[in-house]
Amino acid sequence: MNNGRGLVGRYPLTSFFVLAFGLSWLAWTPYVLSENGLGLVPLHFPVIAGSTQLLGVLPGAYLGPILSAFLVTALAYGRPGLRQWLGRFLKWRVSWRWYLSVLLGVPIALALTSIPFSAERHLPTASLLGAYAVGLVFQMITTGLAEEPGWRDFALPHLQPRFGALRGTILLGVLWGCWHLPLFLTEWGGWPEVRPLKVVEFLVSCAAISIVMTWVFNRTKESLPIAMILHTSVNNFMSVAWLAMFPAVRADDSMLILLIAFSAAAIILLVTTRGRLGYRAPATREHELAAV
Repeated sequence: MNNGRGLVGRYPLTSFFVLAFGLSWLAWTPYVLSENGLGLVPLHFPVIAGSTQLLGVLPGAYLGPILSAFLVTALAYGRPGLRQWLGRFLKWRVSWRWYLSVLLGVPIALALTSIPFSAERHLPTASLLGAYAVGLVFQMITTGLAEEPGWRDFALPHLQPRFGALRGTILLGVLWGCWHLPLFLTEWGGWPEVRPLKVVEFLVSCAAISIVMTWVFNRTKESLPIAMILHTSVNNFMSVAWLAMFPAVRADDSMLILLIAFSAAAIILLVTTRGRLGYRAPATREHELAAV
């Protein structure tokens, strides 16, 4: 136990990524092999809320980033580290302008980018707005809670001091995207019709979204709730509102739309912040964050 704790303490960031990938991929293996994936095992995941992802994907998500971040923080930094980690998670008290900007900015950006891809367009109805609000809450306690305490609350504060805001963010974005790769062999990723180009678009989109999320995270003084809302707003718009507002759009264009919208936002932020993305290196560190 002491040897394991010492190894985690020396290499907390590497330990986190190994655990996050290993635990999630192990938990996703039955889903990948099932009839909802490669079809190698005669197992069908039940449809809940219109999808098999609730039991196929969510357990692995919870076992990955959030659990790995908790375990590594506890082993490497003890109670002071856990308080710091949890403090970012509980940092809700930020300006209302950030909430408004994220809640409105994400769907507006994605809607504007979608316009050229659909000959038929509809404004959101009252019922759609209601479903969107419910979906956002659901996404916060599923995708947001499962992933962001790991990616943005643990990994990003380790990566930025060592690699800088831009390089650290791109590295995180690519790893974040790669974490999803087994799911492309399931219904989640559109298997068996998934194209290699779609996977590439997804990975680049993750890097672009990460650039926007890093800027928001840094400018809100490391508020994880705002980062979670940004992440879940992307998922929620594409799953709840997108096809209702743009019924003539091709489903295959979803990843391209994400790529265009967030690449444009990322380029603007990189130019206006000169690549700093709002990051200010701390004068002192409570822990050694540069260990990998």
